[in-house]
Amino acid sequence: MSLSGRLFNVFATPGDVFEEVAAAPVSTANWLAPALILLAVSWVSVLLIFSQESIQHQLSEMTGQAIQKQVEQHRMSEQQAEQARQAGEKWAAISYKVGGFLGPLFGAFLTPFWWGLILWLLGAKGFKADLSYMKAVEVAGLANMIAVLDAILRTLLIIGMGNLFASPSLALLVKDFDPQNTYHSLLSLVNVMLFWLLAVRAIGLARAANVSFVKAAVWVFGIWAAYTGFFLGLGAAIKLALKRVTG
Repeated sequence: MSLSGRLFNVFATPGDVFEEVAAAPVSTANWLAPALILLAVSWVSVLLIFSQESIQHQLSEMTGQAIQKQVEQHRMSEQQAEQARQAGEKWAAISYKVGGFLGPLFGAFLTPFWWGLILWLLGAKGFKADLSYMKAVEVAGLANMIAVLDAILRTLLIIGMGNLFASPSLALLVKDFDPQNTYHSLLSLVNVMLFWLLAVRAIGLARAANVSFVKAAVWVFGIWAAYTGFFLGLGAAIKLALKRVTG
């Protein structure tokens, strides 16, 4: 199977792709090509999204609402609030654009090595399989082709709905999505593309470690749920602590 064949077939027949990858010599292209594609698609998506007037208006509204809360809590005067609004709108746009540039960079190139480490630990240490770390990186890298499709779909939803937080998840049921709301964040995690990505990683682990898909999926989904729950809980605890401090 050619590299292009592996990149496209991971959508339809991931089992065949990973079975061939597991038997072949280590190939850097298996993780590097998806990383470059994901990076390019993500950067184009950022440019398209932040060129939309509806998204720029949404960012302005979010900044204004945050400052208005400060006014209502008597932490600044109306004059200070107006100055903060002007500065806030400018820096909010800059910060989102910087994040839109750096986020894909980290996501494209760190994800294969982070999930490669997880898959390698599960396969080589947990399942006692003959699985090298770089082979696990290849599996995680090829699975990121699902993330490429996710980036495209998410961009279309954001532009079509004029909502920066639109995604193929249960968050679509929320009229006014608030990223600071833990309940809303949980709904955004019930994401069909995310579950597809995790399933493909599990298929890759199953073929590379020669174990059943169910066994691999339990561990892959379980680890994802564990660290996601940890960070959600940590965020909620920090917000609660800040709320108590500020009265």
